[in-house]
Amino acid sequence: MAIESLSQALERFGAPIYVFHEIVHNRHVVQEFKERGVVFVDSLAAVPENAVVMYSAHGVAPSVRRDSEMRHLRSIDATCPLVTKVHLEAIRFAKEGFQIVLVGHRDHDEVVGTMGQAPKSIHLVETVEDVERLTLDPTTPLAYLTQTTLSMDDARLIISALVAKYPNITGPKKQDICYATQNRQEAVKSLIPVVDLVLVVGSRNSSNSLRLAEIALQRGTEAHLIDGASEIQSEWFEGKHTVMVTAGASAPERLVKECVEKLRAQFGAEVREVPGVVEKVSFGVAKELRNLDG
Repeated sequence: MAIESLSQALERFGAPIYVFHEIVHNRHVVQEFKERGVVFVDSLAAVPENAVVMYSAHGVAPSVRRDSEMRHLRSIDATCPLVTKVHLEAIRFAKEGFQIVLVGHRDHDEVVGTMGQAPKSIHLVETVEDVERLTLDPTTPLAYLTQTTLSMDDARLIISALVAKYPNITGPKKQDICYATQNRQEAVKSLIPVVDLVLVVGSRNSSNSLRLAEIALQRGTEAHLIDGASEIQSEWFEGKHTVMVTAGASAPERLVKECVEKLRAQFGAEVREVPGVVEKVSFGVAKELRNLDG
């Protein structure tokens, strides 16, 4: 959705389009957009007044939206709806007087945006040890939320520690970890017993891609996170017979196909696609672009 929104914005408004942070955490996607005239910024001060700015899939804090208005920018919001769901939960819990524990990775763009929704009410934890260090008053209404791209296993451990320490803590009505992240993690877990090596197509700053590689490594299977076929190294395959190729949620399908084709060409690999969960969920482009059609 975010990638399509940025493509449409380029077609409608022309370059340059400014994007607050990377549109998605994938090096190839970002580079291709740079070549088309997109400028990625980490501060709105780098965006000229009256320019078009897009918020990335990871979402932004309300303060960024306010700064955008003050600079008279034309903003387009490409925040993933699943991230928006977490933002709305944070706002609701804060308004109802809850202190919120956010399970996530410090300095990740999504976490920064979520914490900005209710900065006086949110406390970040990354590990079970962080939970042990919390000093929140147990008589205060407490709630927890999670970053959408976490490892489900890690999230369960941390949430269990929270519930053990604060038995009355409230969670979201529906889990926050995104379906695409969850499906990929489950697929890796199910295939680990029958493979010798795992290749994860994704960039190193992609949280959900890192989690896929970690799942394999934690289960004793060699795994490599690669940006594309050019990073594949022949020595990885010595003594290996079965290789799993998977990808982070923001990795373009063509990169996966290029890796598969390299394995086929270099090693004569027999390729088999294993059926998994059929994802039928889809999101329309940013509403600001849809409204132009209305």
